[in-house]
Amino acid sequence: MSRTSIPVDHETKERLDRLKKDDETWDEFLERTALSDEPIEKGFLSEEGAEAAKENIRKTRESF
Repeated sequence: MSRTSIPVDHETKERLDRLKKDDETWDEFLERTALSDEPIEKGFLSEEGAEAAKENIRKTRESF
């Protein structure tokens, strides 16, 4: 099996660390997240973070 690296900034890594279960590998975590069989925990973002995410989504949609 081939391996790859995905660079992420420190804040993103901290957020992912909080979502990852203690007993799963990063590959298992990413597979679980990508398959959407198990939703990401509601309330993960602060209100401020949620507003920033909404703004980024809006900007992305406008760019298309």
